[in-house]
Amino acid sequence: MIGALFTRRPGLLPRDSGGERWLAVVIGVLCFLASVAAVGALAADRAAHGWAGRLRDEATVQVRPRVDETGPTAAGRAAEVLAGVKGVAEAEAMDRKTAEALLRPWVGEAVLPDLPMPYLVTVRLDAEAPASATTLSRALAEAGLDATVDDHSLWRGEVERSAGVVAALAGAAFLLIAAATAAVIAYATRAGMAAQAAVIETLSLNGATDGYVAGLFQRRFGGLAARAGAAGAAGAALLLALARLVGGAGGLTPALPLAFGDLLILIACPLAACGVAVAAARFTALAKLGGRG
Repeated sequence: MIGALFTRRPGLLPRDSGGERWLAVVIGVLCFLASVAAVGALAADRAAHGWAGRLRDEATVQVRPRVDETGPTAAGRAAEVLAGVKGVAEAEAMDRKTAEALLRPWVGEAVLPDLPMPYLVTVRLDAEAPASATTLSRALAEAGLDATVDDHSLWRGEVERSAGVVAALAGAAFLLIAAATAAVIAYATRAGMAAQAAVIETLSLNGATDGYVAGLFQRRFGGLAARAGAAGAAGAALLLALARLVGGAGGLTPALPLAFGDLLILIACPLAACGVAVAAARFTALAKLGGRG
């Protein structure tokens, strides 16, 4: 069945080579865009879940020193206390140089020497049974430390919501592209039936049923869409593979980590294009044949 769609054989319907060539170009471009959107959605989802996982495994503590101690001393004491809490894998006081490196891209180099830095402790939580923010806060309070614990839950929620938005946008893009492909095929089917009305009438006079005539159009446009979809998916695969090679281990960018395995999803593109084209051509042909006076 699938092989027959890809095989060019003389048919009962005369071919409009020029029009079909442009139709194939349009379908190929739509499939190219759909393929790029699909792989981009996979990469964005992977990045979002990776960020959420890292946020889930870490916490940050801001320490306010007492009057009789320095900030680095208070941060070091907080790190010692937190390192002994169950559910904490590691706790380390952040020195000024590390804090400046984090702020430099945002505030610039000039103001850093005069900028008061918060005294922070970075906490890496046990992945199997992480300590809660409440547990960390209680341990710090019992040790006489004035500190605020941020378990990144707010940021994690934002990242996870962003991943959901990306997935929803990708789904909407697929629906729009499928609708556009169906509309193009429906228009081409109607135009083809109008141009070949005499042939269709001859077939009907010789006993051809409406289903048989519709089958001629669905096989033609299904095969064309499958070939065009394969070309569009191949172009997208080539572009994405090149981007992956140029990007190195992190893909194109750390914010969009591509993987060669993502290209496997493109196999479905010509099949989906063929299915949409077959359905659109059949329904359009049957509707037009049924509406003949």
